[in-house]
Amino acid sequence: MPDPASCFTIAALPGATSVQTLNDQCFCISLDEDALRAALESAIGQPGLFELVRERCPYLFAARPVFVSQTHMAQMARLVRAVESVVALPAYREEVLANAPDIARRDPGGALGVFFGYDFHVADGRLGLIEINTNAGGAMLNAVLARAQRACCPAVEEFLPSPPSADALELRIVTMFRGEWARCGHTRALRSIAIVDEAPEQQYLYPEFLLFQQLFERHGLRAVIAGPADFVLKDGVLWHGGLAIDLVYNRLTDFALDEAASATLRAAYLEHAMVLTPHPQAHALYADKRNLAILSDPARLEALGVPAATREALAAGIPRTEVVRPEHAERLWRERRGLFFKPRAGFGSRAAYRGDKLTQRVWQEILAGDYVAQALVQPGLRTISDAQPAQVLKFDLRHYVYDGAVQWTAARLYQGQTTNFRTPGGGFAPVYQEAAGL
Repeated sequence: MPDPASCFTIAALPGATSVQTLNDQCFCISLDEDALRAALESAIGQPGLFELVRERCPYLFAARPVFVSQTHMAQMARLVRAVESVVALPAYREEVLANAPDIARRDPGGALGVFFGYDFHVADGRLGLIEINTNAGGAMLNAVLARAQRACCPAVEEFLPSPPSADALELRIVTMFRGEWARCGHTRALRSIAIVDEAPEQQYLYPEFLLFQQLFERHGLRAVIAGPADFVLKDGVLWHGGLAIDLVYNRLTDFALDEAASATLRAAYLEHAMVLTPHPQAHALYADKRNLAILSDPARLEALGVPAATREALAAGIPRTEVVRPEHAERLWRERRGLFFKPRAGFGSRAAYRGDKLTQRVWQEILAGDYVAQALVQPGLRTISDAQPAQVLKFDLRHYVYDGAVQWTAARLYQGQTTNFRTPGGGFAPVYQEAAGL
């Protein structure tokens, strides 16, 4: 294990080399279990939440942080802006929404959609935007994580996030939800929020729902956690028991509100009886994996009127993606070792496969399904222990984005083909940016 002074010196080296060395050799910063317990059970959490996390999702918080170069952070932010500029184009919206469910073509009333997750792989100097999600989880968990980092000496302690930075994130979150309400034309203050997911108490990230509920209530908002069928629509008002619901924070993976359990929420959304965020149109415009085939195709972008500089930025940062079609099956099978296959409307890495791991049975399922094939971009690597043999985990990076601006950046450490929150030492990790002095 390097001594703390060595870790600080490595951090001062220029560019990607210093960052990779830190990810390979720096063990001077780690998760502080006592601070984590305090954060989960203090004013931002509630008694018993630490034990709930340990019981329900013991690998939610990673043992070590991830280091990223300033160059890559800037490139990711530019790529987010480039994508947002394309999505704003009428020609793009018309093409995408023409193939979307009917509900996605309905006016969402002004809401933009909270917590877009732009997920990246960064490795060996190469960066790739692998997908965009519109109900990305983990933001509140990362606010907790920012309060639970420990440095072994003053030399690296200055790199830890300060409590005010976590406080600022939480304030941005509340401001964002209030902004969604105001964007929909409401002049009175937001009063109530429902955090909605299918069987929420059974969800892996249920502890985060509790953190959101606590956050909203600390800021004077009534907040409930509910399933999609727990509501009644009456006289243009959505009710949860005796509470009139102003805004629904949507964590459902029923993106088009097609399922029977979502019928009341669907009707309320179509009647503008509440603000729904994120909403079906946001998913169609951003998170449908087929959109990556447009965003990674310079010719299609040019036809849509995307400026040359934006096309170049997208080509440099989004791996080439195509819709899987039976007529291309022979070629795609030959090229599979350099490809990653994802369902068009997939989430949480479910039913996603690296091409070099495919069996013929799975390949036939992909051909019969609704998949895209994406050029493989390797994830980054983080050594979390210098014990022999050293434990090395993969990582991806998630930008939480609202209205085109990056709110927070987190990493997810894992083993296997995709992120899973099932890896000892893995989970959400703070991201430390290489900069002057780092």
